[in-house]
Parts: sequence; C-alpha cells; structure tokens
Amino acid sequence: MKPSLLRRPRTTAAGRFGPAELRLTLAAPRPAAGLTSEWHLVDGLRTHTRRTADPGTGAPPVVLVHGLAVSHRYLTPLAVALGDTHPVYVPDLPGFGLTERPGTAYDVRQHADHLAAWLSAYRLPPACLVGHSFGAEVVAAAAARHPDAVRAVVLAGPTSDPAARSRRGQFGRWLVDTLVEAPLQAPILLRDVWDARPWRVYATLTYSVRNSIEEDLVRITAPTLVVTGSRDPVVPPGWRSQVTRLVPDARDVVVPRAAHNVLTTAPGPVADAVRRLLALSLTNR
Repeated sequence: MKPSLLRRPRTTAAGRFGPAELRLTLAAPRPAAGLTSEWHLVDGLRTHTRRTADPGTGAPPVVLVHGLAVSHRYLTPLAVALGDTHPVYVPDLPGFGLTERPGTAYDVRQHADHLAAWLSAYRLPPACLVGHSFGAEVVAAAAARHPDAVRAVVLAGPTSDPAARSRRGQFGRWLVDTLVEAPLQAPILLRDVWDARPWRVYATLTYSVRNSIEEDLVRITAPTLVVTGSRDPVVPPGWRSQVTRLVPDARDVVVPRAAHNVLTTAPGPVADAVRRLLALSLTNR
C-alpha cells in the first residue's frame, strides 16, 4: 500500500478536492486512513460498508448514505472528518459501489427498507442518518418509516426540487453543477457508474423524480439539519427553504463556496455542523 493512503488528508476548504482525497476515496476495500471495509448479508444481498473504528467517545453513530449513481467513495472525506469523535458507517446501497447488484433497480422505499434492515443487522443504537442528494430521499423515507432507529437527520443537497422534477430537469441541473465542482471528482463518478451500470442509474433517476419527498419530510420527528452549498444549482435557495419548513424540527446551514457535493468538498464545515446537531439532540433528550 502506498504510504499516502495511510495518512489522513488535510481538511480541505469549501469547494476543494485534491489528489490526496482522490486516492483515499478509491482505496476500498483496502484499509486507509482508519477506514476499513466489511460485508454483511442484509435482506439477502451481500452489502458493503466502509467504516471507521469506534473512537470510544460514547458518541452516537453516524451513517452516511450516498446519492444517485455514486457510492461510499465520495463520502470518504466526511467519514474521515467525523471519525475522530463518532463511529461512522458508509454503506453502499443495493446495486452501487461494492454491494451486490440485484437484478432490478430499487425505488426509494426499497432502499429505505434496506437501510433499516442494515441498521438492524449492525445492531446500532439510534443513529444520525446523513443522506446526500438521492440519499437524502432515502434517509427521509427511512426516518419517516422507522423513527425509533433515528436520533438525528441530515439532509444534504436533497433532491428533487418540484421545479425540476423530471429526468431532463435533474440532469440539466447536474450538468450545470459539473461546471462548479472540483474536477478531480470525475474519476470517482466514472468508477461508480461503471460499478452500478448505466441502466441502473437511469432507472433510479426515474424513481427519484417520481418520489414525493414532501410526504416523508412532514413525518420526520428527529432533529434535522438541511445542508447545502452556496453554489449548488441542484438545490436552489427556494427548495432548500421549503425542505426546512416541511420538517417539523429543522434548521438549515449553507456552506460558502461549495457546490452540490458539499459533503465531499467541504467535509470540515459539514462535520462541525453534524456535531452541533448531535450535541443539541443529546441536550434536548
């Protein structure tokens, strides 16, 4: 293993993503920067999870849920940033990353139920669920359907804005986002699309734009944080505000200079926001 893979990269400024981060994201299943890979059989699927060691702080676990077409890989910077204070788990959803590929694409509810089964398999106490983009749809559904498993919720760059709730609308916004993202993220996307297969990505996008996330948002009972980058064209301010209003106990955070992949390019500020949310949730218990 190259020595660089054993080091934790420096916390990057918002909107930045460099070679060290890229090497770390592509390391699995090899151990790197305190992260290891493991597989468990969940609902009949061999499910991959990238995780940190338990830091022994007694802090609640944090589960990071990836978005459409991607995997655990691009969430690695945030896992590392949170790993000093919280046990962090980053499962690959069915068909994505290093998890077994079922013969059909899962819709939002199926992914949410698989996530709940994954939580049960790991026997975790109520966890903080952090979902990004399509992963925020999955987390919202899981929090609404399985509230006892959830301590807190983070909806990062949640899709999809009703003003662009179509395959063409979402794809158009993602194309605009590529113009403001750190370019070195591209190899991760290519690897993840290859793993998932383009047909699965397309089918999952179809499920995403047909999902009325609003119905789940109003049913979330856990303390919730809505996180976006200030340069995110996928989640404009109006949609971010609407999501925040719909969740009964929610507030929002906007990370300056970050685009849609705020968890990747601004892991330090996002990790700090997650810690504040969890500290508040513990105080209010």
